[in-house]
Amino acid sequence: MLPRPPATPRPGRPWRSHRQVINGILWVLATGSPWLDLPERYGPWQTCYERFRRWDQDGTWERV
Repeated sequence: MLPRPPATPRPGRPWRSHRQVINGILWVLATGSPWLDLPERYGPWQTCYERFRRWDQDGTWERV
């Protein structure tokens, strides 16, 4: 149900795994902490926030 990573490599950093990002999103939602306080083990807070926002807008969370 989650979007697949891009099939062709794009310039820039490699795609971060859905598992790591979802764990980061769940940590923020469970703790109520701001995105800026996301622990480093979940990757950059911007990545987690952007994917959370994108999936919210395109209806991915509703499908899941």
